[in-house]
Amino acid sequence: VQLQASGGGLVQTGHPLRLSCVMSGGTFSNYAMGWFRQAPGNEREWVAVINRSGGNTGYSDSVRGRSAISRDNDKNTVYLRLDGLKPEDAAIYYCAAREVPYGDLIIINPDSYHNWGQGTQVTVSS
Repeated sequence: VQLQASGGGLVQTGHPLRLSCVMSGGTFSNYAMGWFRQAPGNEREWVAVINRSGGNTGYSDSVRGRSAISRDNDKNTVYLRLDGLKPEDAAIYYCAAREVPYGDLIIINPDSYHNWGQGTQVTVSS
């Protein structure tokens, strides 16, 4: 399984961010997916997660209310939209995948994911 994230770059404070992550080499609809981020000097933290079908999602407190995770199982792609970017949103964003047997399962622990993308850098400018 390979994950390719894209969409990062320089974003102005208050503007939206949209990230994409494409999976290859696996049956995408069998995988719970997640977005994580890591800023310099910080541990990797979860941002948003989604179950296999897309019907169950979870958001960290830092992005809840201004974020949306979604997926298109026909395109093997998971998306993250983050509105109203703040300086503290600057980080490397990673997508992750874990094959799961249950459709409703969402996973927030990064250690539970088996597959990771290479990360995409997000820089927030004022």
